[in-house]
Amino acid sequence: MARAPKSGFEAPRGRRSTVLSRTPQPSRDRFGRFTEWVARAMGTPMFLLLLSLFCIIWVGWNTLAPRHLRFDDATLGFTALTLMLSLQASYAAPLILLAQNRQDDRDRVQIEQDRQRAERNLADTEYLAREVVALRMAMTDMQDEVVSRDVLRQELRTLLERLEERDRAAESDSAP
Repeated sequence: MARAPKSGFEAPRGRRSTVLSRTPQPSRDRFGRFTEWVARAMGTPMFLLLLSLFCIIWVGWNTLAPRHLRFDDATLGFTALTLMLSLQASYAAPLILLAQNRQDDRDRVQIEQDRQRAERNLADTEYLAREVVALRMAMTDMQDEVVSRDVLRQELRTLLERLEERDRAAESDSAP
């Protein structure tokens, strides 16, 4: 038996069923990742090689191809090529700046995390240093109370001699 979905106040807040299903929202960070991809791609030798190859083919086609197949006249200074390269540059510059801003934000967060980690390490180090000093002081105080092996042996020998003397004295007192 299938249960009817809860609606209204029967379901917890945020769990109420709706008639229309919501489509997942695209990541707000997708454009930022795209700008970083563009900035990384434009900074590679492969991009420069492909752009140069594109320009060489464009100029070669519009110079060497039959006149009726040309689409950008060399006598006008390859106007279409100039416009395409200007358009590419006008989009590339802001995308690269956006990628740099995102990198600056990440660097700022990383620096703050490093600073907090350094503070924790310093606090831990100071705590450990205080503990080591306390242990050293406790060991120094205990050295006066700690009996070395040689001292203990000497004390036991002395005690044994006293016991033997007492036993001999007891034997001589009990002997008629």
